[in-house]
Amino acid sequence: MKNVRRYDLDWLRVGVFALLIFYHVGMFFVPWGWHLKNNVIYPELRWPMLFLNQWRLPILFVISGMGTFYAYSFRSPGQYAWERLRRLGIPLIFGMLLIVPPQVYLERLAQGAFQGWYWDYYPSEAFKGIYPEGNLSWHHLWFLPYLLVFSLLLAWPFRQIKDRPGSLVKWVGNRLKSPWGWLIFLLPLYLWEALLEPNFNVTHALVGDWFALINFGTLFFFGFLLIASGATFWENVSKYRKRNLLIGIGSFCILIFIWQFEDGVLRHFTEAGVKVLNLWTWIFVLFGYAATYLNRPSRVLGYCNRAVYPFYILHQTLTLIIAYFIMDLDWGFWVKALLLTAGTFGGSILIYQGVIAPLKWLHPFFGLKSKKPPK
Repeated sequence: MKNVRRYDLDWLRVGVFALLIFYHVGMFFVPWGWHLKNNVIYPELRWPMLFLNQWRLPILFVISGMGTFYAYSFRSPGQYAWERLRRLGIPLIFGMLLIVPPQVYLERLAQGAFQGWYWDYYPSEAFKGIYPEGNLSWHHLWFLPYLLVFSLLLAWPFRQIKDRPGSLVKWVGNRLKSPWGWLIFLLPLYLWEALLEPNFNVTHALVGDWFALINFGTLFFFGFLLIASGATFWENVSKYRKRNLLIGIGSFCILIFIWQFEDGVLRHFTEAGVKVLNLWTWIFVLFGYAATYLNRPSRVLGYCNRAVYPFYILHQTLTLIIAYFIMDLDWGFWVKALLLTAGTFGGSILIYQGVIAPLKWLHPFFGLKSKKPPK
């Protein structure tokens, strides 16, 4: 199958990572645990956060699996694995050494677990022990080691599937030709949600994080298969986008209803089914509307598509720096939220445009590919 660039995937990738900044700003205000918390908590904010929680990470792993299909166009498994090590491994190590330590430092200051200036903390204390007991952490960069593991483990199978699409790809294509065939993908997701999730809390620690590894790995694999099935997938998501939107809205409303009851066996197995239906439906909704309206290039997309990786690496450190200085101030929600949002986006733009983009030697540390000279 000839590879044709999907600009809608680029838009979705940029959009989901932009939502991540808003999500982390929201984490400063909601009751759930986070690195720093505002002096006033707003419980009602958990509802839009819960809505995003259902599909924002799953769709990222699906998009990453899709991107793998295109990345294999002119690469062997070895070349692909080496490219993944460079683009994921180098930014991860760089981030853990330089980007994440200020976050842990501010967290320790707020907890009263450390006193002193940053140069008293770094590097003498920054790498003692593993977080949360110690200080060494990858914090928001946890997505990178998971994606790296999936990429390396599936490098050879993916190459075989792309070179010789067989019965599996044909089966996926046939399922997607049916109006409801896409629901068959829910079966493994339901099994992981119903049987693994209660026994393995998501820790983002990689080691022992079995539910996250299996669940996100499955979504990554699904992304590759959906693209491998060809135009059938895009025809399906575009044709049924309105129907899927109604299903997505309805399934999330049912989740809200279920969450009003005490936890138990019946609620758990029912909730697991509705959760995977909801997340898979919203993934198809977003693909459907993006394929219909966003599959076209633009200069804005070109800029954002290149800047999104550095923004992802930088953003949470900027958010927490601002949060630390305003967390105890008697300002209202909107003032603090707007300051955090504008400061994070604005700071990321300034650092990217003023430092990262002009200095080519920095590009590998932020996962940027070398720009090809115009022909």
